[in-house]
Amino acid sequence: MKRILFRTISYFLFWVLFFEIGRIVFLLYHASKTASLTALEIGKVLGYGLRMDFSFAAYLSVIPFLLFLNEVAFRKKIFLKIAIAFTYVLLPVVVVLLTIDLELYSAWGFRLDSTPLQYLNTPAEMLASTASAPVWLLALIFISLTLLGWAGFTFLRRKWETSPKTSTKQLAGQLLLSLFLLALLVLPIRGGWQQIPLNQSDVYFSQKVFANHAGVNVPWNVMHSVLKKNHNTKNPYLYMEEQQAQALVQELYTPKSDTVPSLLRVQKPNVLFIILESYTAKFIGALGGPPEVTPNFNALAKEGILFQNIYAAGDRSEKGMVALLSGYPVQTTTSIIKTPKKTERLPQLASELKGLGYHTSYYYGGELAFANIKSYLINGQYDRLVEKSDFGSEHYNSKWGVHDHILFDKVLADHQNPAQPFLTTIFTLSSHEPYDVPIPAKFPGTEEETQFKNSFYYTDWALGRFIAAAKKMPLWQNTLVVLVADHGHHFPGRDQNDAPSKFRIPLLLTGGALAVRDTVVTIVGSQTDIVPTLLQQMGQPTHHFGWSKNLLDAKATPFAFYVFNDGFGMVTPNGTVTFDNVAKRPILRDPGVSDKQVEQGKAYMQTSFGDFLKK
Repeated sequence: MKRILFRTISYFLFWVLFFEIGRIVFLLYHASKTASLTALEIGKVLGYGLRMDFSFAAYLSVIPFLLFLNEVAFRKKIFLKIAIAFTYVLLPVVVVLLTIDLELYSAWGFRLDSTPLQYLNTPAEMLASTASAPVWLLALIFISLTLLGWAGFTFLRRKWETSPKTSTKQLAGQLLLSLFLLALLVLPIRGGWQQIPLNQSDVYFSQKVFANHAGVNVPWNVMHSVLKKNHNTKNPYLYMEEQQAQALVQELYTPKSDTVPSLLRVQKPNVLFIILESYTAKFIGALGGPPEVTPNFNALAKEGILFQNIYAAGDRSEKGMVALLSGYPVQTTTSIIKTPKKTERLPQLASELKGLGYHTSYYYGGELAFANIKSYLINGQYDRLVEKSDFGSEHYNSKWGVHDHILFDKVLADHQNPAQPFLTTIFTLSSHEPYDVPIPAKFPGTEEETQFKNSFYYTDWALGRFIAAAKKMPLWQNTLVVLVADHGHHFPGRDQNDAPSKFRIPLLLTGGALAVRDTVVTIVGSQTDIVPTLLQQMGQPTHHFGWSKNLLDAKATPFAFYVFNDGFGMVTPNGTVTFDNVAKRPILRDPGVSDKQVEQGKAYMQTSFGDFLKK
């Protein structure tokens, strides 16, 4: 009996201890964030995390416990050998997840889950997101953890003893004990006897988001995220009665003015819709950032209409694209762009303008297969799609595709004698990791934030060069230029994942078709508001863009809603509230935020995700 108890309990506790070591490595790797925790909070991270460690240790113990049961029943050493081999193979797999999570948390701000699986069809682009990662350090951590795990398990399994022949009565008792221990795994797997099985909120204990994240067991989180189906079939954000939620959201979109100021000299202008990769407001001089980073954007702001308080709807490119071009809210842990049958039902700027006789094209220096973007654009009825394969390989940068000035040059070359009117959407990429730029660095330093700053400056340089050339072309006088970001960035300052400053982005209207210059609009708005604002300037209906308001409507309710991983933010002139849907409580709540604003944020989360499910 002691032999069976030792073998099973020691195996289970081996995994629990290994996961705790992995958590300590996570805390050390993110030492700057860990420094914000007290000793008591660090202790709670380790303590609260144990429950999830127990759960996944139990999952991993099911097969070995079955093998232990068979070894007792048949007295064959082969069953122990299989359990040993199983563990030696499993250890590096677990360590891979732990190691990947270390750097992805720095880039994305949440613990590893099934999100990277959405990008497996374009692995090069996925890896480019972490191209600035300290590869050698991560490799050392992987090797060290794997060797530590193997050494610890080797020490343990050498103490295992095979079952000797015994009486039938003793055998029956040993089998019952082994079967009981196997069945007992159900308890840690589900996290206890409580009615609701273990979930991420069970390790949340602090108002500090990092402390809660640190308690999560990464392999458990990946498995849970892959297996759970509720995000595809059931709304997980049911905070209130649906009728109440609908009423709260509807308040945000009424009333509306009968008229809005006219900004255009022509009713059907050409539209250059330029989406700037990761263009956070924090680096825009015209929006309060350092003036030396974006001198060209700052100059253009004096020539057009600058919107000061615009927020990205999400934190990924493919999510921002849907918000920008379809005026549709972003989902938290998934994206509607992943499901072409859903995006078929979305309105798009391209299809709207195509119906007015516009020629439509989309230019991107990378691969449009990334994140299923191509299917979305095809559903939007773009006449022409230009991507990486349309450029010579001599122009490729190290990771993503072609540099921004090469992309802009092709747009210029293709628009010497364009069919007018036209909508041309341009999506830059050089300010994405790994921040590889073809001009000398403007700002000295090799740290990641400085590299991002230099890539930001380069894109501004390429943009200024492009606009200067476009101004000399006949099309300029009839062209409206829209400059906006796909999402913000945690740099500079390494914002928390939910921080409103991470989501604040530029929006600038300029071009020869604009009748107004040097104007600033202060309304709080979102990416989802841009398309209806443009269409109403052209005298077109916008009723099918139901999640949008006109940014030039004096009676519009000023607000912006954004999502991060399993959470949302709600911004109004009164302040910002950010809400963690796992912990079911606010992360940040400014003093001026009313209870109603919190409830409207919840209602928006509930109804927008419900609408996504119905698509």
